[in-house]
Amino acid sequence: MAASLLIAAILTIFIIWTFFPIYWMFSTSIKSALEVFNISPELFPKNPTLEHYYALDKGSIKVSVFLKNSIITGLGTVILAMFLALFAGYALSRFRFRMKKFISLGILTTQMFPLVVLLIPLYLLYKRLNLLNSYIGLILSFTSFTLPFSIWMLKGFIDSIPIELEESAIIDGCSKLQILFHIVTPLIVPGLVATMVFAFLDAWNNLLFPLMLVTRPSMKTLPPGMVLAFAGEFKHNWGGMMATSVIVSLPVVVVFVTMQKYLVQGLTAGAVKG
Repeated sequence: MAASLLIAAILTIFIIWTFFPIYWMFSTSIKSALEVFNISPELFPKNPTLEHYYALDKGSIKVSVFLKNSIITGLGTVILAMFLALFAGYALSRFRFRMKKFISLGILTTQMFPLVVLLIPLYLLYKRLNLLNSYIGLILSFTSFTLPFSIWMLKGFIDSIPIELEESAIIDGCSKLQILFHIVTPLIVPGLVATMVFAFLDAWNNLLFPLMLVTRPSMKTLPPGMVLAFAGEFKHNWGGMMATSVIVSLPVVVVFVTMQKYLVQGLTAGAVKG
């Protein structure tokens, strides 16, 4: 009995510790401007208000524009990264060619470089190609950082599929593309969904690329857009920033809730089968 109570107390403390920042974010978003800057912070808002939410789309800088840009670039990154990673992962898993191990290690090695190292050469390249302040430029930059991880994830799931299934399909007259799309892809759906979620979150939360490669406010995504909209030289609009943070968190929560089944299956399969 004492052990159960101790475990329950530890779990309760852990849950409060984990979810309190989320509550504080929401609580701050519905406080008035005076309550937000109160010297003695209050746990519960005295006069809840939605004024910070109403103000998000007013003025010259609109959060809805940042949200639209983040959705476009996030979905574009997922589509491009998954398309390329599926072919690359299948090739590395099933085909035999020269320097295969070298290429595999080279893809993995790219993850060792910090994101900051790529900024200057990427900026100079984008400037010459006129890709600054464009959706294509952001999608390509996000994909360049997400693709190596996606390739290795999908390669691991494809490795776990018995080769006998593909050999039977070849005997029945299937081509390599038919095998990939009709046999392999349906079998790795949990892993594909898990990789898609990670790719989307990488693009959704990326700050440095859109901060350096985009100069027009109308093309900013949410992370740099929040800095531009709410961080001032002498004052920060914490209420508006927390209201935006609540809205930013909603798509992530929706993605995890709707794809939780496949996400758990994918992560479990990857952990067990390597």
